[in-house]
Amino acid sequence: QVHLAESGGGSVQPGGSLTLSCVVSGSGFNIDAMAWYRQAPGNQREFVAKVTGRKTYADHAKGRFAISIDMNKRTAWLQMNSLRPDDTANYICYVDGYRCSGGDCSEEDYWGQGTQVTVSG
Repeated sequence: QVHLAESGGGSVQPGGSLTLSCVVSGSGFNIDAMAWYRQAPGNQREFVAKVTGRKTYADHAKGRFAISIDMNKRTAWLQMNSLRPDDTANYICYVDGYRCSGGDCSEEDYWGQGTQVTVSG
């Protein structure tokens, strides 16, 4: 069983910063990539950033957000700066990887429950 534990959300004023973290637990699962998505009430889930061997950002995150990963700690972070009211959303962690058994490997992916970020003031 793979579990994603997100933390770091909260309420900040416009222009403020937050750092989100996502820890992946569960034996036998090998991580290929981790990503952050977000979903505001009434909106569809949208991509924020992804890290594999390289980092990819949505246009709304470029220049303000930075994603990082520590494979040994099985943890990804999302540093968010210059936050705006339209960044308000539930930020959800995503992990993509694989599991091998008896020489056969299968791809798996998982979503976290999210951590709420509210920008107002």
